[in-house]
Amino acid sequence: MKLYYAPDTCSLSPHIVLRELELEFELVKVDNRSKLTADGRDFRTINPKGYVAALELDDGQILTEGPAIVQYLADSKPEKGLAPPAGSWARVRLQEWLNLITSEIHAGSAPLFNATLPEDVKAIFREKLFRQFDLLAAALNEKTYLNGSTFSVADAYLFTVLGWCKFFSFDLQRWPALSAYMEMISARPAVQAALLAEASQ
Repeated sequence: MKLYYAPDTCSLSPHIVLRELELEFELVKVDNRSKLTADGRDFRTINPKGYVAALELDDGQILTEGPAIVQYLADSKPEKGLAPPAGSWARVRLQEWLNLITSEIHAGSAPLFNATLPEDVKAIFREKLFRQFDLLAAALNEKTYLNGSTFSVADAYLFTVLGWCKFFSFDLQRWPALSAYMEMISARPAVQAALLAEASQ
């Protein structure tokens, strides 16, 4: 398998999951501006949407969209327990978290990367995002991980998007449960390995 990624993007989530599952894969860096891969290809020929992550399977098929990728990967090694069995209520709850992260946290953060956005507009997006942080903190006050007592693909995704707070100068100490959660996830060996690999390429 090949994972097409760019540093400091949502592709970190499937990268973490690949390492948690101890799967063999190749990392292929993508320049988000030029849309060129490290080996000189136009990334848009791999993913016409033009953004990471993309997972190229051994049979040549390409899978895109982080929540779909991480569930596919988790199901490839169900014994690792990164996602509950398909069709179970726990799996539906996992999908609920993945959808919240993608639609409210990931998409909600995206406008804040736009340096030309007026400050009063950014304030609206921040307020909406902080309401989601309040909800997440309340949930994590009740349990260790999003889906219960064990790490799942939803945690890999949430860790990734909350990691962008540093670009917006958000202090997660305002939400002690989120701050503690990020510290706990960042200490996982697979997370450390993924961060190191992306920093060194």
